[in-house]
Amino acid sequence: MARRGKKKGRPISGWLILDKPVGMGSTDAVSKIKWLFQAEKAGHAGTLDPLASGMLPIALGEATKTVPYVQDGAKVYRFTVAWGEERSTDDLEGPVTKSSDKRPSEEEVRALLPKYTGVIMQTPPQFSAIKIAGERAYDLAREGETVDIPAREVEIGRLDIVSHDAGKTEFEIECGKGTYVRSIARDMGRDLECFGHVASLRRTEVDPFTAEDFVRLEDLEAALPPRPADDEAPTMPFAERFKAIDAFLVDTGAALECLPQVAVNDDAATRIRLGNPVVVRGRDAPIEAEEACVTARGRLVAIGAIEQGMFKPKRVFGV
Repeated sequence: MARRGKKKGRPISGWLILDKPVGMGSTDAVSKIKWLFQAEKAGHAGTLDPLASGMLPIALGEATKTVPYVQDGAKVYRFTVAWGEERSTDDLEGPVTKSSDKRPSEEEVRALLPKYTGVIMQTPPQFSAIKIAGERAYDLAREGETVDIPAREVEIGRLDIVSHDAGKTEFEIECGKGTYVRSIARDMGRDLECFGHVASLRRTEVDPFTAEDFVRLEDLEAALPPRPADDEAPTMPFAERFKAIDAFLVDTGAALECLPQVAVNDDAATRIRLGNPVVVRGRDAPIEAEEACVTARGRLVAIGAIEQGMFKPKRVFGV
């Protein structure tokens, strides 16, 4: 029987709300953060294109179990649409495929906003991570194929004009999971008969996180003491090296603000972590809940269901 390898890295858990710079891919950003924190596990909640900047929530350790709840959260973007050109990627990265001398007025753009607010049908860009017959659409697009991507339902809470000039319009949008801002730019350009593409894109919020949670890569790097050379003795204990950057982490449980919260005592927490159901008490404790989370001493214990006043754990978290 093969021996299970020892995990590499620290068992650190929490959310790092990275202010991703332009030019860095989401996967590269996660790898960088995992390396800086020397974390066992890391993942992110919602890809940002390399040309986009802003909020990339990165989960470390036990927080990776809460990624789906953040992925489902509403998102806020600031983006600029450049009118007059449609591009293969619907942003600055691809070549121009269609062009027009027409430029819309602010009144024309504003009149179009109701069409792009609420629950709408949207076709993702050719260059997207959508899977077509088991392959990513962007891989097929890079090979020169034009694929038929089915339209899908997305929800846009609001779409506002921030500024407008002769050739560009800046917008702010609050939208749900799966919305492609590049598709909005492409489709609005076609509706206005002038074409358009995203010239800049910045994500400012991913519910429940806000801009107050932002951490810049350079601030993390500055807070981390330099590593000793291979032939040098460590100048401080291993755990002490990470004290400053660990302070940037948001608690794992912050991702679950959307769920009912139930506090339990230490004995109940121990039973739950062993997979046992417990009776939940308290004036505010729900009798029934498809999903809820329990905490002990302010720390996340488990996610599960509450049936007839009994909490049944589905996913437990380490101490």
